[in-house]
Amino acid sequence: MAKTKAREDKPPSPAGRNRRPERDALDIPAAAINQADVPDAAPNRAPGLSTKSYEAELLRLNIELVKWAEWIKARGLKVVALFEGRDAAGKGGAIKRIMEPLNPRFARVVALPAPTERERTQWYFQRYVPHLPAAGEITLLDRSWYNRAGVERVMGFCSEDEYQEFLRSCPEFERMLVRSGIILLKYWFSVSDAEQERRFQGRMDDPTKRWKLSPMDVESRARWLDYSKAKDEMFAHTDFKQAPWWVVRSDDKKRARLNVITHLLGQVPYEDLTPEPIVLPPRQKDTGYVRPPMSDQTFIPEPF
Repeated sequence: MAKTKAREDKPPSPAGRNRRPERDALDIPAAAINQADVPDAAPNRAPGLSTKSYEAELLRLNIELVKWAEWIKARGLKVVALFEGRDAAGKGGAIKRIMEPLNPRFARVVALPAPTERERTQWYFQRYVPHLPAAGEITLLDRSWYNRAGVERVMGFCSEDEYQEFLRSCPEFERMLVRSGIILLKYWFSVSDAEQERRFQGRMDDPTKRWKLSPMDVESRARWLDYSKAKDEMFAHTDFKQAPWWVVRSDDKKRARLNVITHLLGQVPYEDLTPEPIVLPPRQKDTGYVRPPMSDQTFIPEPF
């Protein structure tokens, strides 16, 4: 793919942008958005994975993730994997499946809230630096410094000068990370307009998922084309050899999760450090110690 291209002038605000975003979304031409964030040609896909096949493969990969993390800890490696993409693209689900078998003492998820007033006056990358891993650690960024190239750019939360400075400094910052010994992996979850719409509707109908659909998510749906342009410009400036973007087709959540875990494992060659089987020692012998009665303890109610 081309690494550089002339930057397009920022288009004028479309009519209706200041109205309710739910209504604005209906004004986006379907013919235009259907190809906004998907490849020119979709691959031939087998029928959807069965739950049984998916869970069996996920279990196998979970075992490999444990081996992978143990190798990283033993060799003192430092891994940063950041996950970006449109709202409802499947980033959170993939991160959850990666983290499930890992030891939280050495692997953690970083999902920073909006910056405080003080943080807005800092060097832009400053609030991310404390979350970078030490030797033997893994950091998964659920959104990252690329907020500036995405939501901040589209929603006008940063100035044009701040945005242009980000495009200049981000590759330099990431090259510094790589030179310092950090293994930096950048994943972009690519979801089609139709699938994102289906997931949004599912969140609206499910009380346990409704919290995921924020006003910002609704507004991002209304500005699909603006986000497409921002993503394309971001790739043009930040997709480089030392830290390339890896695109994950995420219309099929099950395949996306298995594919990204498989790729993640392949980026850090590892060996099996599974320890020898453990033999449990015998319990202490009873020496006549009398424990306090259980009636002295306060138990939770047991409605089940």
